[in-house]
Amino acid sequence: MDSLTRTIPDWVHAYSGKARDVYVPANAYAGSAPDTYLMVSSDRISAFDRVLPTKIPDKGKVVNQLSLWWFEQLADIVPGHVVSTDVPEEVAGRAVIVRRLHMFPFECSGRGYLAGTALREYGRTGAVGGVQLPEGLSIGSRLHTPVFTAKAKAVHVGERDREVSFEGMVAAIGDRNAEWLRRITLWIYSRASEIAAARGVLIADTKVEFGISVDAGERDIVLGDELITPDSSRFGLAEEWSEGVAPPAWDKQIVRDWLTEESGWDPRSGEVPPELPDEVVERTRARYIGIFERLTGRTWQD
Repeated sequence: MDSLTRTIPDWVHAYSGKARDVYVPANAYAGSAPDTYLMVSSDRISAFDRVLPTKIPDKGKVVNQLSLWWFEQLADIVPGHVVSTDVPEEVAGRAVIVRRLHMFPFECSGRGYLAGTALREYGRTGAVGGVQLPEGLSIGSRLHTPVFTAKAKAVHVGERDREVSFEGMVAAIGDRNAEWLRRITLWIYSRASEIAAARGVLIADTKVEFGISVDAGERDIVLGDELITPDSSRFGLAEEWSEGVAPPAWDKQIVRDWLTEESGWDPRSGEVPPELPDEVVERTRARYIGIFERLTGRTWQD
């Protein structure tokens, strides 16, 4: 994992996830939880809950800066965990300082179009997330009302997240918390979809994560992790979207497709994923940057 060898003044590496590395202040008291963390977005890319051996240049910076843009757009819906972008030079552009949260152990998704796991679930059951849908829908079909789904997060890197029903969430975190997570997720998805559509971008689905802030005795639900990036969302361009036809991917579906359709690697196997070819790396980087520019209206500068 690329960032594990970073030496960052005044910060000490704490742990790493699939795509991010977390550091704590070097002056934090041993055995106590610090109030803030340094969260660094790496160039690692994962698929099927496996970290791939190939990195995507600039991916971490794109994901970090697009997340920051979305946090600004959606600040009136739910507070975010970012407290500062004043980070060490060694990780400039790809890191933020965030506040401590007690994270809910779920990935929450808002879905407005049939794609990915939602399409597969609909094919098996005619429903998505426990919501029965009309017959005759296909890939790319727009849902009349966005649907909420959730996954229980794997404890260790390399383990698979697992689908969980809303009732399963209620059993784990209580009715009030589960209902709030569902409601906020769908608010985020709906607002983000409106913003993106005005720029010619369709968001088929996106996943978000939440935690509880305990600052100053408050117990507010706060948006954590990243927000509406090509790592956590499925994007398409309106001019390329056609119901019944898989649209060109503007997210990491490019990588998933190569792995399952061309590489010969079986995600269900215990084998290490293969290296990505240069063409896939370059195309993925270009799409990440392209969606950043389309959404934000900014020209990408490394």
